[in-house]
Amino acid sequence: MTAATSLAPILKVAFWMVGTFVSLMSIAVAGRELSAEITIFQLLFWRGVVGLGILLVLFQVTGWHRVRTRKFATHGARSVVHLGAQYAWFYAIAFIPFAEVFALEFTTPIWTLILAALILGEKITLVRVAAVLLGFAGVLIILRPGISPVGMPQIAALLSALGFAFSTYVLTRRLMRTDAPLTMLFWMVAIQTPLALLAGLDAWLWPSGWNWGWIGIVGVCSLTAHYCMARALSLVDANVVVPMDFVRLPLAMIVGWLAYAELIDLWVVVGAVVIFAGNYLNVRAETRKTR
Repeated sequence: MTAATSLAPILKVAFWMVGTFVSLMSIAVAGRELSAEITIFQLLFWRGVVGLGILLVLFQVTGWHRVRTRKFATHGARSVVHLGAQYAWFYAIAFIPFAEVFALEFTTPIWTLILAALILGEKITLVRVAAVLLGFAGVLIILRPGISPVGMPQIAALLSALGFAFSTYVLTRRLMRTDAPLTMLFWMVAIQTPLALLAGLDAWLWPSGWNWGWIGIVGVCSLTAHYCMARALSLVDANVVVPMDFVRLPLAMIVGWLAYAELIDLWVVVGAVVIFAGNYLNVRAETRKTR
């Protein structure tokens, strides 16, 4: 195998990860801009409308058989938890620096380890315990309770990571036994959209002017972020993707600084590195077991 041949998959992964990063940063900026005019539930409703429209066109081309499922209860639970996690994430995005939100979001795999042990009965190993301890040490470094004020936005960022862990890694594992990824994506959007509408009706406001463009960005990029990450993970082991995923942090810092003059917090960087070390330690151990 030549160097060019071995490098090709990594370049493809890098391409899809760039797509993931651009999508996530676009969602963050659009979400903050929209939060000044409409409520988060209204934002989530319009995001669902755009996503559902795209999926319906896709099913019209590829066939409606992908919509079929027998796991409505699991889809419902997954969608509700994910909707709550999305609400918490956009709430955090509106009030604290992007870098802090994304750094705390790196705890999602740590929460997954805990939930997998408690709910799925997965084995607790020394490596997993070390990963969890590093994860929580990183959270303490970022938040510095007792030294720096910890408010609802920081708590919301952690709750969003917990919600993503439960909906994406616990409930999705059950659905993957019977349903395709596109099926899961459709039912998530189909269930979340009317729920977000009902929750947002009490203070309804119509978006104005350029905000319709931000809504389009949130709707499209929510789908492309899922798709790009899935494509990256389909090409190589997670131990290759995880280090690349850490690029989100400096990118969030740059975007936050350029768009909103957000200051770069050294403690956020240090804490994120510690959380990343725990994640990477676990991924490396899991990869070795499967070889």
